[in-house]
Amino acid sequence: MAAQRTPPEPLARVTTPGSTRRARTWWITAAAAAAIAGVASGIGLAAVDRVYGRETAAFIDQAVAQDAVNLTIAAPATLLLAWLAWRGSVRAGLLWTGVLTFTVYNYAIYTMSIHVGPLFLAWVAVLGLTFWSLVGGLRALHPAVVAADLAAAPRRIVGWYLVVVGSVFTLLWLSDVVPATIEGRIPKGALELGLPSNPVHVLDLAIYLPAVIAVGRLVLLRRPTGLLLAPAAVVFLVMTGLPILVTPFVTAARGGEPAWAVMGPVGVITAVGVGVLVALLRRRSDPTD
Repeated sequence: MAAQRTPPEPLARVTTPGSTRRARTWWITAAAAAAIAGVASGIGLAAVDRVYGRETAAFIDQAVAQDAVNLTIAAPATLLLAWLAWRGSVRAGLLWTGVLTFTVYNYAIYTMSIHVGPLFLAWVAVLGLTFWSLVGGLRALHPAVVAADLAAAPRRIVGWYLVVVGSVFTLLWLSDVVPATIEGRIPKGALELGLPSNPVHVLDLAIYLPAVIAVGRLVLLRRPTGLLLAPAAVVFLVMTGLPILVTPFVTAARGGEPAWAVMGPVGVITAVGVGVLVALLRRRSDPTD
């Protein structure tokens, strides 16, 4: 019986002492959040006018694209990765932190930008469960051991990808916000959403982009914490590109004028991110690994 309670060796190896059971608790709460998110996104797609009817056309297109990504990718990935991590997959656990980072980001936007409606409390539940699952899951991991497990990662490629992409988006958002601030008008990114400010600008400039750049810097400096957080940062950037790529198709289907021009640059950044993620998580050729 004692052997059955022993955690899988890879999992026990990368978690801090005594934290394996707590990590499993966070996988369960994250799975619950994914189930709620999946159901809520399905309802959002089935009743667009009922859920998003008070938003602008551009906002509705983005919300529908986000629901589609939540339902088909984010929620299933959270459930699958939580199960694989439960079974002892270190890399699944690291990918899981990235999907949760993406989910926290998007449900912060849902809860604070969309009019309160039938799914509001479900969105709040997803945000809360996912945020605390992410915090608890990251605290359970041992940075030095995870860094050793990812020793084959091309640190320069990973680090510079995070620094460059984070910096590019920072400059892009500032190019909208700064002129609007000087001229005393609403930024274009907020105006098309019918909001006083764009929540993407707020979250990115205040929290997410500085975090991405900081993680990239830590990777370049060969800090263990950098490699611990790098998978989450790369997954976040990759998944953030998915709704952007889906939105023009939603706009076209709804009879609007799609912004096809974003497909090229966002597609390149997303594709490069996938390649960086594969390189980051590749296993060492050392037979003892």
